Amino acid sequence: MKYYYDLHIHSVLSPCGDDDMTPNNIVNMSKLCGLDIIALCDHNTCKNTPAAKKVADALGIVFIAGCELETSEEIHTLCLFESPEKALLFEKEVVAPALPDVKNNQKIFGAQLVMDSDDNVIESDERFLINATEISLDGLSLLCEKYGGVAIPAHVDKQTKSVISVFGMVDRSMGFNTLELSKNAPDGYPDTQFSLKGENYRYIYDSDAHYLEDILDGDGKNFFEFEKKPTAADIINKLKVSF
Repeated sequence: MKYYYDLHIHSVLSPCGDDDMTPNNIVNMSKLCGLDIIALCDHNTCKNTPAAKKVADALGIVFIAGCELETSEEIHTLCLFESPEKALLFEKEVVAPALPDVKNNQKIFGAQLVMDSDDNVIESDERFLINATEISLDGLSLLCEKYGGVAIPAHVDKQTKSVISVFGMVDRSMGFNTLELSKNAPDGYPDTQFSLKGENYRYIYDSDAHYLEDILDGDGKNFFEFEKKPTAADIINKLKVSF
């Protein structure tokens, strides 16, 4: 059976996320779009994942907790975990200590809001979350695995903040088996890149949604096949291996 996903959605905790990107709005829009699986991936933080999971559980959507980590090389990478607890531990022990001590300027970048499952504001994160951490891409895959997660280079087809835009290539020695393509990636994009052509990477197709209308519909290439409804752990395990 096909199970449709969008594994790269931002909330109001990302300063670039629209004010309508609350946990309830995100999950309910995903339901309307026909999605079975979603992941919340704010910039360098996982703090809104508990609220989003609670809403997703109530609506029968499989939820994966994550963040979009920016490495020291300024490469965006999805870090996905089986539960908010594991994601938050990863943030606390790995990401937070590596995030530069810079305060967010709300007048320029907007507020970074942490919410509960009723969309009430719990706190405003004062850190400047859209920043490169001190974490290198080298070894990031193994680092995520220590927390039961998986690391996936984000939107590799984009001209900025992607592994290919920075390094010009992807290599197996980097430790990744799955790569993300943006929803607007040209058909056959991997065959246009010398480091991807002929390699059996698994590709996922996500929205990188910052607005509700950008969340993917459940009718494209964005699906996994399972014999029965998967768990978050099933999906993480699938993403760890190539085809």
